[in-house]
Amino acid sequence: MLFDRTEQNPGARLLFNLACLVVVVYGLKFAAPILLPSSLALFLTILSLPVLIFLRHRKVPPWLSIGITVVLVMAVFGLVILLASQSVSELQDRLPRYAASFQDLQATWIAALESRFNVPLGNYIATDVVNPQAVVNYLGSVVGRVAQFVSTTFVVLLILTFMLSEAMVFPEKVRYLRGGQKGDERRIASVVGEIQTYLGIKTVISLATGLLLGSWCYAMELDFPVALGLVAFVLNYVPTVGSIIAAVPALFFSVILHGTVGHALLVMSGYFVVNTVFGNILEPSLMGRRLGLSTLVVILSLLFWGWTWGPVGALLSVPLTVVVKIWLEHTHDLRWLAVLLDKAPPAPRPPEAAGAPLAEPELGA
Repeated sequence: MLFDRTEQNPGARLLFNLACLVVVVYGLKFAAPILLPSSLALFLTILSLPVLIFLRHRKVPPWLSIGITVVLVMAVFGLVILLASQSVSELQDRLPRYAASFQDLQATWIAALESRFNVPLGNYIATDVVNPQAVVNYLGSVVGRVAQFVSTTFVVLLILTFMLSEAMVFPEKVRYLRGGQKGDERRIASVVGEIQTYLGIKTVISLATGLLLGSWCYAMELDFPVALGLVAFVLNYVPTVGSIIAAVPALFFSVILHGTVGHALLVMSGYFVVNTVFGNILEPSLMGRRLGLSTLVVILSLLFWGWTWGPVGALLSVPLTVVVKIWLEHTHDLRWLAVLLDKAPPAPRPPEAAGAPLAEPELGA
């Protein structure tokens, strides 16, 4: 009876859809401890599927193929965690010295401005803005978060193992449910293929960005170039905003260690060139229009997933939104939402096809 009334009353149908949306959003936020590691494991599964398929084509037993794939993923995660942990530990030891240097530099700048403009800025600006002990305490909480991330990593790898084992038999299950028909199987393969294309290109671009910017920081004689490269690699998954945030630590070290505006501008120029070439030229040309999102959607997805799942959700915001967009493109009655999420409208169809239904998007188009 309720569904009949909503079909007859557009206003009631809108309210019903909004109520369903509120329930879904609350469910995403409430179930974050389960959904967040599951989403991470799903992305890692999609990225590592080519390795698993390669091993299976070489007649490697299923259990050994899964084991080798999981070990490779664990090796990558272990290397990242090891580098990050060492950098955080060293940063804790050096933070008081950095804070004292920053205060001295601030006092020098204020004195220079006072002598130049004859204005007593020291009476209005305190030179103890940075409290070294407070910063050290904050870094201590960051170490605790890193330890929590390590425990989450174990859960992600455990889910990844079972997802890889399920991927070996899932196509057969779909084929059985469809009575031997391969329509849904091809559709699932197309969706997974597009997600692999996006995540693969994004990961390669992020890795190249991190390597180049880490090398640039080393050449500019900044502390922790490896950590700065890792930060650039991780934050490159967040378009536009991520590259700006990744440049802040490098600018901080440039000011503290060298204390000149020219050196800071030179560091920023390296970040600007790398992010412009990779983010605005190379990456869009490799991904194509269909795997892109409008700038407004990127910002809104960053706010939504960051509010729903925290900092990790913000990092996964664009990949999650792209996955949703690809799924919408392969759902006939929801394809119009995918068009709204795209960064540009589709190419106009010829007049003779204007009344025809939208065709399924081709893989790699």
